[in-house]
Amino acid sequence: MNGPADEPNFEERATDHTEAVDHTEATGTTKSPRVEVYPGREVVVEFDPDLTFECVEDCTWCCHHGVLLYDRDLLELAQRANLADTTTQFRGEPFVTREEKPREEHVGPDGQACAFLREDGLCSLHLEEDWKPTRCSVFPLGVWLEDDGLHVDIRESAHEHCEGLNVSERRVIENLEAFLPELLWDLENPDSDRVL
Repeated sequence: MNGPADEPNFEERATDHTEAVDHTEATGTTKSPRVEVYPGREVVVEFDPDLTFECVEDCTWCCHHGVLLYDRDLLELAQRANLADTTTQFRGEPFVTREEKPREEHVGPDGQACAFLREDGLCSLHLEEDWKPTRCSVFPLGVWLEDDGLHVDIRESAHEHCEGLNVSERRVIENLEAFLPELLWDLENPDSDRVL
């Protein structure tokens, strides 16, 4: 019989489909696990496999950034918001606008945050539309493409600013599908280091 009851859960898939990837071929000292996130869609995990993450109330650090919109995200956002009011172009790529917020909480040091971040620190797109752009799902992770495939790590700045790291039992490596939309494997350039 085939069906959900016969399919391994993600933790079993992560264990069954994890293999080490050697990043220092000369010395052979550094190994990173390769994990199948979706059938046929693997990622090289560069972070500590014991890392946990859970969004914490009132953090909103990830919402202080401009959010790069991939083509599919732009089409989805157009169905939910006025693109002229909520997006901007930077170096030829579309981003969700960062805007001045008339408050002291839930903003970056410059007083700005994502156009969709509400005063209560919640995202209007996620709450009211049950949707968020791909890059919002990826936070606090960073992704990039190398010759051996898609790589993922914790953003360097997240170690300093993200309050949700290592505060729960939710291991990131066992929940990669929650952070990495399948769209990432279809992109020519999924690199998350492009910022507004």
